[in-house]
Amino acid sequence: MEPQKLDPARLWAAGAATALVAALVAVVAVVGLLVARGLVRRGGARPEGPRHLGQREHADYALVAAVALAATGLMHLLIVATPAPERFFGWIIALVTVIAVVLPLTLTVNTGAKVATALINLAIGVAIGMLVGNAANNARPVKRRPPETLQYPRSQYYPE
Repeated sequence: MEPQKLDPARLWAAGAATALVAALVAVVAVVGLLVARGLVRRGGARPEGPRHLGQREHADYALVAAVALAATGLMHLLIVATPAPERFFGWIIALVTVIAVVLPLTLTVNTGAKVATALINLAIGVAIGMLVGNAANNARPVKRRPPETLQYPRSQYYPE
């Protein structure tokens, strides 16, 4: 099995862009939660009490950028070392996203906080999976065929 060719600079540049997008998705989601909290005047996605998974500070959502870079590293490893890297990457990202969505639902906090955290995690997981997967496809050199000489059929309108 021959390893697939890859342009690492393009992959990692796209991974950095994905990290930025994932962080912005988290920030936009948190801003939406703050607006919703203000409209409803309820506790929102950060219940009082000890801090644990699912009850992280709003600023912590910006750390999802590290997850995007880890996903880029995983994709790079899979491209170099495995056949059908997109399939493996898709499964891994899907399962990690499912865990990130289900885990907050098991906490003993209000239902709104659970659902909000699960939805934010889902949006981040989908964004990272789609963007890194697409970046990997675009980081591979395109196999181009040499241009063939164009031969048009003889036509009755343009005789020689």
